[in-house]
Amino acid sequence: MIERYSRPEMRAIWSEENKLRLWLQIELLTTEALVEAGIVPAADYRRIRAGCQACLKDLAGLRKRQLELEQTLQHDVIAFTTAVAERINHRASRWLHYGLTSSDVVDTAFAVQLVQSADLLLADLDAVLPVIARRACEHKFTPCIGRSHGIHAEPITFGFKLAGMYDEFRRARRRLESARYSVAVGKLSGAVGTSAHLPPRIERHVCNKLGLRPAPVATQVVPRDLHAEFQTVLALIGASIERWAVEFRHLQRTEVLEAEEPFGKGQKGSSAMPHKRNPITWERLTGLARILRANALAAVENVALWHERDISHSSVERVIFPDSCTLLDYMLHLLRRLMDGLQVYPENMRRNLGLSLGMYHSQTVLLALIRKGLTREQAYALVQRNAMKTWEVKHAGRDDANFLETLKQDPEVARHFEPGELERLCSLDFHFRNLPQRFKALNL
Repeated sequence: MIERYSRPEMRAIWSEENKLRLWLQIELLTTEALVEAGIVPAADYRRIRAGCQACLKDLAGLRKRQLELEQTLQHDVIAFTTAVAERINHRASRWLHYGLTSSDVVDTAFAVQLVQSADLLLADLDAVLPVIARRACEHKFTPCIGRSHGIHAEPITFGFKLAGMYDEFRRARRRLESARYSVAVGKLSGAVGTSAHLPPRIERHVCNKLGLRPAPVATQVVPRDLHAEFQTVLALIGASIERWAVEFRHLQRTEVLEAEEPFGKGQKGSSAMPHKRNPITWERLTGLARILRANALAAVENVALWHERDISHSSVERVIFPDSCTLLDYMLHLLRRLMDGLQVYPENMRRNLGLSLGMYHSQTVLLALIRKGLTREQAYALVQRNAMKTWEVKHAGRDDANFLETLKQDPEVARHFEPGELERLCSLDFHFRNLPQRFKALNL
């Protein structure tokens, strides 16, 4: 991923140096287990360990030599083991990579990188959730209009909207925890997964040391449905980010202007129009979410490999997993900043509420008439008739109508209500009376 959309912590996880560090660790742990199994002499292990430690101190040099060898060998793992053997510079190097196939090292290291990435992403979610919670509580009773199909529906509060956002990212965190567990799987079971050359206890030893579980059954590789699950969760979290990016982009439109992304001192919104304050950061998140979805599709296509394994998945994974983890880390960091600095305009929310001329009370009156004995069809006809009269004024470009007053002037409606009853029903308090229970359910 280009540096523009990445942060150093996640870049470090997917660096070549970190990968080689993990490969060295797996090779050493395997040899260590082979000593305990009585296969490798302890003296040879010490030679191997010394060579590996020298490589760990000079990962850049190891990488350079690996690339040189790969030009001829055309195999990155063989180039790696050859470069390490050169550093060991002793017959003991014959035990390096003993009984292993390349994917034993690659997939097990890959699992560690995925776990490291998941831990960083979980920390990102842990950072963004309290910010959303704070903003939700801040605007718990800030009234605004709810919209369905883009059209005014019934009143909500801005805090209630954000409470939904908070709950969505709590679900995202639970999914990511589950996906972290799913991919925390290593394998050292050989070329077709039968453990023909290394007993399962070697695999258990290495995986336990790395904080992984051995795959119960593998082929030459860990089954790719596990990795597809992980990618799908990343894409789903990206979709949640996009959902709220689209929401706040709409709320920033000039004719709405209920909320606005932070606009820093000295920032410029357009090269041509100095007045512009565009939702560029929310738009950036919208675009990046598309990449996560595309990568998830590629991961799903990686599941169907030939027989015990082909290599069609490898080139794809070298791109999509570093990119997706890096992007989501960046996106969550950006989301936290945006939510922390989100500009909220309650007066504009109240103004927009007024644009409906009170018609958002239509269901309240409909249900009241039903309680008074009218059929649903009778009640609906009465309420809709008055709503359409109010819409006629709205369509004419005027605002000199009020749905409540129109209802009161309709004798077929008014005769069903005591004086002041319609006013009590057509109030914001009526719509918000149960919101505290919703916040309590979220521990907000």
